[in-house]
Amino acid sequence: MRSRSVPLASALCPLLLLTGCGAGSTEADDAADGGGAASSSSQSSEPETTPSPTQPAELIGGGTTLFPDRRFVALYGHPGTPGLGALGEQGPQESVSRVKELAASYEPYSEEKVVPAFEIIATTASSDPGPDGNYSNESPIEELEPYVKAAEDNGVYVVLDLQPGQADFPSQAKQYEKLLKHPNVGLALDSEWRLAPGQLPLQQIGSVDASEINETAEWLAGLTAENKLPQKAMILHQFSMSMIRNREAINTSHPELAYVLHADGHGTPDLKTGTWKTLQEGLPQGIRMAWKNFYDEDTPMYTPQQTFAITPKPWFVSYQ
Repeated sequence: MRSRSVPLASALCPLLLLTGCGAGSTEADDAADGGGAASSSSQSSEPETTPSPTQPAELIGGGTTLFPDRRFVALYGHPGTPGLGALGEQGPQESVSRVKELAASYEPYSEEKVVPAFEIIATTASSDPGPDGNYSNESPIEELEPYVKAAEDNGVYVVLDLQPGQADFPSQAKQYEKLLKHPNVGLALDSEWRLAPGQLPLQQIGSVDASEINETAEWLAGLTAENKLPQKAMILHQFSMSMIRNREAINTSHPELAYVLHADGHGTPDLKTGTWKTLQEGLPQGIRMAWKNFYDEDTPMYTPQQTFAITPKPWFVSYQ
């Protein structure tokens, strides 16, 4: 099972062996502000007005926790860049139509509601250091907003994917605070492209320590709580055990976040399922599993029925 391609040349090709099981869930605290009782003065002919109770924002389909009532099927990619995935092959409205049709193809095989989603590459690992020297191109919010708006208007969930190069995940995530304040926008950390000083994209596979994941998660959980948002997806991309160091130390105790491990690689069915099993070995409690299908690189690509026949059944499926 190999890594996916990037706009650089061809991706590195790690040999992976991978077996196991485990997926849990986290529950979000549902909080709503109550309005005070209205009062009037006996000396006044006009009663005082009282604000209406504040309703907490909800997820697509209702409620404030992502699982276990829904599964997701997503188009992955970068706007306007077909080489980075299916999402970049068409504009926002066309992507909505495409992903809704894709999600509908999974409904016969799911007891839970299948929600369409966009996984948008917000920062892209680059062979060029760029003005800031971090080998990552940070997309301006204005470039991503049309996709977020189209998603919101049409019942499509959004995940922002970070490929930080030599930057770090917390600093890049904070650049997208405006979008992450939307109730149906989550975050994905792509550790393949988290490079140490001196490392370059495509010359080695990147990695991240659990402490940096925890720092990012703590910030995102705080943002979610402060803005009274529903639970957010916190997706961790991985196809090799070396990509997440000290994985057992990942803190999944934030009820504001739903943790998902995305088995992110392509190849033959045997390689993909081998990786799928191995990634579950020693997986911390509270992390669910996600699967990726590659239109061009999988040989052959799984059908929706085959994808949902995998054990455990993926909670999030993306298409690149």
